[in-house]
Amino acid sequence: MTGSINSSPRSGKDDRAQLPWLARRLLWTDNPRNVTGLVWALAALCAGLALADFIYHKHGYFPVEQYPAIYGVFGFVVYAAVVLLARGLRLFVRRPEGYYEPLATDTEDERAAGSAPDAPDVREARPHA
Repeated sequence: MTGSINSSPRSGKDDRAQLPWLARRLLWTDNPRNVTGLVWALAALCAGLALADFIYHKHGYFPVEQYPAIYGVFGFVVYAAVVLLARGLRLFVRRPEGYYEPLATDTEDERAAGSAPDAPDVREARPHA
């Protein structure tokens, strides 16, 4: 692979030493096979912890806490509900694509960005929603 992190096209040497410490430690995640193994390991860990919940007797404050794996199920249901609610909330908070464009500093027109000395005040150009 030309231009990858592992080798330089000019020198042909390994330039991992130029990366920050944490990046060097996480280079093993570049290989998709390693990531697949990590996902399977986490799935096995979760399954093992869920199965271990059947072994001991819990002393919960509420009756629903007596069910095995209730915390994992509850966490998944709440996570899914937050995702679905966020999708619905998006309908209310969505803005048009160019909504912030007149106030952007990286626009090509200096007058629209307000950096030209004779530019009008763009804050008065559009009322806030």
